[in-house]
Amino acid sequence: MKSDFTSRLKCGVSAIAVATTLTFSIQASYAAEQAAVEDENLIEDDMPLVEEVVVTGSRLRKNVYTSTSPIDVILADSAMTQGIGDIGALLQSATVASGSSQVTAASSTAFVQNGGLGTNTISLRGLGANRTLVLLNGRRAGPSGVRGGVSSFDLNVIPLAAVQRIEILKDGASSIYGSDAVAGVVNLITKKGDGGTIDAFYSQPFQSGGEELRINATWGQEFDKGYFRVSADYYKKSELAKGDRDYFQCGEQYMFDPDTGARADTIDPRTGKAWCNDLLWGHVWTYDYADDSNVPARAKMQYDYDGDLGQYIPALEVGANPEWMVAPAGWFPVAYDAASDGVTNADHPFQDQSSLIPKVERFTIMVEGEYEVADNVTAYAEVLLNRRKTYSNGYRQFWSYIYNEDFFAGNSLSAGWTGAQWLSPTPITDHSDSSVEVDYTRFVGGFKGDINERWNYDLSFQYSRSSGEYTEQQIYKDAVEDQNWGTGSCAGTVTSVRGIPCIDIPWLDPEFLRGNVSQEMRDFLFGEETGKTLYTQYSVDGWIGGETFELPAGPVNAGFGFHYRNDEITDTPGDISLIINGDGTTSSNAWGTSTAGVTSGSDRIYALFGEADLPLVEGKTFMEDLSLNVSGRHTNSRESGTGWTYKFGLNWTITPEIRIRANQGTSFRTPALFELYLANQTSSLRQSALDPCVRWGSALDAGDISQRIADNCAADGLADDYAGGSISATIITGGGRGVLKNETSTSKTIGAVWTPGFADLSVSIDYFDIEIRDEVTQLGGAQIVYGCYNSEFFPNEPLCNQFERNAQLNNIIDNVRDSFINVATQRNRGLDVSALWRTETPLGDLIVETQHTFQFEDTTALFSDTVTDTNGHMGDPKWTGRLDLTLNHEDWSFFWGVQFIGAASNVEHFGGNTATYRGNTVRIVLEADMVTYHNASVSRVFDEQGITARVGISNIFDKAPPRLTTLNLGEVQTEGNSAFYSQYGWMGRQIFFNLKKTF
Repeated sequence: MKSDFTSRLKCGVSAIAVATTLTFSIQASYAAEQAAVEDENLIEDDMPLVEEVVVTGSRLRKNVYTSTSPIDVILADSAMTQGIGDIGALLQSATVASGSSQVTAASSTAFVQNGGLGTNTISLRGLGANRTLVLLNGRRAGPSGVRGGVSSFDLNVIPLAAVQRIEILKDGASSIYGSDAVAGVVNLITKKGDGGTIDAFYSQPFQSGGEELRINATWGQEFDKGYFRVSADYYKKSELAKGDRDYFQCGEQYMFDPDTGARADTIDPRTGKAWCNDLLWGHVWTYDYADDSNVPARAKMQYDYDGDLGQYIPALEVGANPEWMVAPAGWFPVAYDAASDGVTNADHPFQDQSSLIPKVERFTIMVEGEYEVADNVTAYAEVLLNRRKTYSNGYRQFWSYIYNEDFFAGNSLSAGWTGAQWLSPTPITDHSDSSVEVDYTRFVGGFKGDINERWNYDLSFQYSRSSGEYTEQQIYKDAVEDQNWGTGSCAGTVTSVRGIPCIDIPWLDPEFLRGNVSQEMRDFLFGEETGKTLYTQYSVDGWIGGETFELPAGPVNAGFGFHYRNDEITDTPGDISLIINGDGTTSSNAWGTSTAGVTSGSDRIYALFGEADLPLVEGKTFMEDLSLNVSGRHTNSRESGTGWTYKFGLNWTITPEIRIRANQGTSFRTPALFELYLANQTSSLRQSALDPCVRWGSALDAGDISQRIADNCAADGLADDYAGGSISATIITGGGRGVLKNETSTSKTIGAVWTPGFADLSVSIDYFDIEIRDEVTQLGGAQIVYGCYNSEFFPNEPLCNQFERNAQLNNIIDNVRDSFINVATQRNRGLDVSALWRTETPLGDLIVETQHTFQFEDTTALFSDTVTDTNGHMGDPKWTGRLDLTLNHEDWSFFWGVQFIGAASNVEHFGGNTATYRGNTVRIVLEADMVTYHNASVSRVFDEQGITARVGISNIFDKAPPRLTTLNLGEVQTEGNSAFYSQYGWMGRQIFFNLKKTF
């Protein structure tokens, strides 16, 4: 779907002509200890090269370049060279994160994510955002978001232009920072210094949708006793609708003839193109009880809107059997063989209008400063105010259950439909939009200083408040379910919940089924609600440290501190989906969506901790320096009990050119408030969407399930034509207070650093191994049932104990228990490699930086005997990397960057690369080759005017996401015909601009 690129480009240029953007800075994702100590371009002018500062991973003052722990440092300005406009996208592109799926605004529209619509978080090593601690200027930052699942820092809160650099600690650090620092720590460090800037960034895709604009103004002043800085930021990202990109418009099957390699997709004869296999719309599902039926197995009835279906498929056979189905003129059975698949409606215009990336708008004000109130007493404060608005367009199915005109009691509203069947009409609607507005406030105040020449202290208070509203369009349950199994008109009655006059829903009207709903019917069926979430956190931290006593190799640097924190959450769903019964039974009036009570709870954390750096050897042969860092922490949670954590780190400088570092420590995570207190939630799920055993024989033939699932369904005593039932299953979820245990983990790293004297080169390599025990998780109702029947351990798979079949109701699944539980373990092992090289060339100064992460293992054991390794699967590649080249020549700078996403495959897990579709063996695509994205930019500094200008292109070669087979095999995530994982670019080629004015 092309658009007038030139006109939109002019609009973008005009938008940023009134502002200016960031100064030149080279790409800088580099190992901190190897960072160019002599390159002043990498460090703020007011930051001395050898200044002793608090480095992420330690509370002791030390040189940033000699950290015991593996740390990456990313300069925020480097985002501009790549065309990145926000902190979330910058962090998620780092290799420590790009090897796993991340929570983005796009993923939050497709799945229910903790934090709600539009949330943007960071998960290091793929271990989850709950296990990655985010600090702001070295202090814990409170969560933000909506719904009961708020628990992580939302990266939308802090604007990119306010940040100087990001330090990423790549191993566990609970002994230093407490709970959540399991996979590592991300420390966002804001800008300091004199003067002001006005900067802007604009990104324009070559196709419409996804435009991005950011305008920022900041001003700071240093004086004898302190400084202050004020920043204001506006950010807007336009919606990217699925119809804006051809690779999201139509979910082609994408399957091949295994012998010839030719495409074997079903062809839609109405268009002559491959059939779009997206969300079905406008069908009447049939549940057939006739002997020797005329209804094909698994068929759905579809109206002939264009009047040509009879050219391609047969109508229902007409016979003398009174149990055979008879439908009004214009109705045809579809979706039962390859030919009828090709004319099955599954690509409604609502699909193209729905959001892939929602519209996002943010406003931020940040004020920070410090003042020396007395000798060795400096007061400091930070205030952060942020408002985020997010809007997403959606669409959905909804359905009812009705009898044929003459079946059982019959239904006079089913005129023309006869036979031994009952029906489930399934209309489609675009009444499924949602929006979020979150106000976030954070205040930090404290005092710091030196007690004497050897000791320093820091005492701080932090308060954060996230207040959010989430608005959703709903379908009224009493409108739909009051008319289930009706025998005629409901006129003269009132609905069971709202008590309003009942209106007969035209379930079998073709126009109603295709989404054309009268205003009167919309008012009867549809509503809108707003829920509210309030999350507050306050904490007090104290620290005292310094040099204690001398050892032969030097002074021992040590310190100790305390931490107190209180977290509280209150989430009140909107009045349509709110459960109000004290016993947890559903009394909401929302149809087909999750319902919940009020989630309310709090927790208090107390901790004492200490840390010491011990110099062991200095100035010996092959032992220029050897030091040991030790830390320990005792944590007490009111809700989860106590825990001890420790960490040992060894830093061994063999020669001035070679250094070895090794760390081992434990971490500790108390369950998040929502994991403890989430109010009883219930949701319903149609048996056919939950139970993979429904008509498993024809499902296997259609390629919808694997052979393993079919075998396990048969072993469970279910016939290959098992029809399921009409009663939807109830998914029951809730918090695990009183049941959940604390998570514990062990982290090990060992690495080497090489800085040869013959070149301006730094190379580091680090092995990591993180294992989490008693991990807290929630699996999802469909995953529980699917995991049971897809398990090689069936029937002894523990997941099979989480649901029951009701023998009295045709063996349907009636309840699935999906509360938070502790599972056995999760483990992630791998290798980080990075290098930085500088050299002078006839064309200018050349800087080459590369970084790679190789994963060896990414296993999860839900229970002790069920281990799954997803390493190398889609969304979890074994390798990701970056290569960045920067050439500086006088006032010009040229950048070229390449991002590598390694190959990934689900073929082995599925059991091969072939499946059966309608009786034919087809080759399927469940893997992707390595994908590379190229970005380039050029910038020019105009010193006299104080202006820096930059223009660039990201995704230069317009790389689309990898294509995958879209058969319902349960193996991969797709949107349209594309892989739907956060590693891949969804926007296509983009041109971007930066301007900056400094004064």
